[in-house]
Amino acid sequence: MSSSVIEVENLNKTFKSIPAVVNIGFKVEKAGCFGFLGPNGAGKTTIMKMIYGKCLRDNNQNSKLKVFGIDPGRNELDIKYKTGVVPQDNNLDEQLDVFTNLWVYAKFYRLPPEEAVTRIKELLTFMELAEKQKAKIKELSGGMKRRLVLARALLNKPRLLILDEPTTGLDPQVRHLIWQKINQLKKQGTTILLTTHYMEEAFQLCDEIFILDFGRKIMSGRPAVLLEQHIEKYVLIIFDKNNFQAAEKTAEHNNLRQEESNDGLRLYGNSLEQLKAFARKLNMYEYYLRQSNLEDLFLKITGRNINELQ
Repeated sequence: MSSSVIEVENLNKTFKSIPAVVNIGFKVEKAGCFGFLGPNGAGKTTIMKMIYGKCLRDNNQNSKLKVFGIDPGRNELDIKYKTGVVPQDNNLDEQLDVFTNLWVYAKFYRLPPEEAVTRIKELLTFMELAEKQKAKIKELSGGMKRRLVLARALLNKPRLLILDEPTTGLDPQVRHLIWQKINQLKKQGTTILLTTHYMEEAFQLCDEIFILDFGRKIMSGRPAVLLEQHIEKYVLIIFDKNNFQAAEKTAEHNNLRQEESNDGLRLYGNSLEQLKAFARKLNMYEYYLRQSNLEDLFLKITGRNINELQ
């Protein structure tokens, strides 16, 4: 019997003759975090919706989509009972308080009243919202609302948790808190499917990432391995355009790869000392020297920043 929670082959979706997802295939293993990485319009959310049955895939004889061995196009409800979903929008009921928002959803899952109360209190404590259970939704901060949506998705103790851009628009402190909670869920055996355009989020949470652009697979694998195999170790970013021409000429002589992006000129190399010496030689003050990350990898393989279309 397969250990994969999700198995996908030749997955396609077209909207009004425009391909949104093209021949996608992947497997998601139990108790790991599998992340889709790409800009808006890459097909991430469409794939998610096909997985939990909200969107039907194109009719294709060679296509395969199984979640817990079930085809979501035929048994949507069976999958929903085993899955928790955090959509991009918070879609909370503004007229109800925190506790009642969860209580209503508990009824959808047919939780007995006593069990529902216990579960809601557990989740509010887990999400550090216990003191807010009587607060109206409009009284909550953006980070609190996001944590409440995550708590709601966990009501039925899902075996699969689907997170669509879970931390977009949140401040770094709240984002890190949500990462902490997601990692705790992984350790408890929950399988997590994540879409994000935050590079650090993907690197911190995902055991495997699947990079998409224009609905097509670009690359997949473990984040650290992809960086090691496909990108130089360090990058020097030059912000002042007045230095671009001199930097480009000098970089050519030093065998440094160049990429121009929306935040400046990027020079890539495997020697930190070489890049430091390069900056000193040109007497530059407006620059940033760091390790390469997934954003650099995306820029290299697509020719554009992942955030250009956000």
